[in-house]
Amino acid sequence: MNQINREDMLELTRRMTLKRNCFDRIAGAYLGRDGFVDGTFNKNFRQLSLPDQQKNLDIAKTIPFSETNVALKEYAFSGEEKKPGSVWQLLCALRECELKNDALLDIFYEVFGEKYPASGDYAVYFFHGNYDVPRKAKDKESLWESEEVYRFLICAVCPVSGDYEPGMPVCGFMFPAFKDRGPDNGRIQVFEADPARPHRDFLNLILPVSAYIL
Repeated sequence: MNQINREDMLELTRRMTLKRNCFDRIAGAYLGRDGFVDGTFNKNFRQLSLPDQQKNLDIAKTIPFSETNVALKEYAFSGEEKKPGSVWQLLCALRECELKNDALLDIFYEVFGEKYPASGDYAVYFFHGNYDVPRKAKDKESLWESEEVYRFLICAVCPVSGDYEPGMPVCGFMFPAFKDRGPDNGRIQVFEADPARPHRDFLNLILPVSAYIL
């Protein structure tokens, strides 16, 4: 497990506001405690109403804004976990299609529902974002030119109540890891709202080999 730079996470969250929004798409599924999908959605984030944008920004921002290296930890995928048919390969494909391929999303929801033990109804939210990473001068001041674009996914698992009203995330992840102010496709940053009671099945879904030795 590697250390996460808190400043990197804060840099990202500054692009998760109504005025400076890095997200272009949101997708998700509502699942019952039995793991079966009750419904899905896939929308252009910027076409949501402003109140809905804010509500979803609050959900997404929870992951990178959480306590670094305590609630949010970074893990490396092993070679075994990058094989064809792996969750890593699926996440790479979801990022590449910018969440516009519902068939790929359905595969994730189905696998997730089979392996995630839930005590109640819940939702799986996906966000796709683009962040133009500004270059930094020697004095660490940002320059206007973009050095590269960090294209990423945030996944948040939230309990739901009533008419699919989400609570705050209980677990989630950001892929690929934002490391040294750029993407690291071989790593993932995993969120647990209660680090003392981690969702081991959730971690095992993403890192089926590494989870056994963590």
